[in-house]
Amino acid sequence: MDHRDWDERYREKLPWGVEPNRFLVSAAGHLRPGTALDVACGQGRNSVWLASLGWTVTGVDWSEVAIDGARRLAERAGVEVEWIVADLQRWQPGRRAFDLVIVVYLQPPPELRDRAWRLAASAVAPGGRLIVIGHDSANLTGGYGGPSNPDHLYTADEVVGALDGFTVERAETVLRPVDTDEGVRSAIDNIVVATIPG
Repeated sequence: MDHRDWDERYREKLPWGVEPNRFLVSAAGHLRPGTALDVACGQGRNSVWLASLGWTVTGVDWSEVAIDGARRLAERAGVEVEWIVADLQRWQPGRRAFDLVIVVYLQPPPELRDRAWRLAASAVAPGGRLIVIGHDSANLTGGYGGPSNPDHLYTADEVVGALDGFTVERAETVLRPVDTDEGVRSAIDNIVVATIPG
């Protein structure tokens, strides 16, 4: 998929709603606000939530349609977020510029994934934190929903392998309940929380 495919997807609906990701809330809700970067922010639900807590947030995504939706969401919530439309293969964040960097459900193929994680890691300021949340490889056969192409799934260990110089506080799979017509099913996600020394 390229940015035009995502533009069409975001035109059709609000894929993930407006509430922040539950695992992000548990991992970051207690943190003291500072500067935050939301990599592949989509329509901004996590950026807006962080901004509502007092964070100074930058959200970046390659879909202009998504960013337009994110702007509207921020306006409705009465918060300010810096929105950037950019391709992560070419865009470079400020090095060591953010107290918190989040990457939530960015699922590119392997040749792009490692670069995206390293890019995100490079933006974490000394003493800062990186949080990566995604659809786990185990979800393909044991969970519900998510990408059907195994190349777009990964494990927490793969994320950890890209994080030079970080202290990993958490790296594990987590179950996410999903309401379906057949009842509640469980998706298998993963979360990595890592800090870099101050």
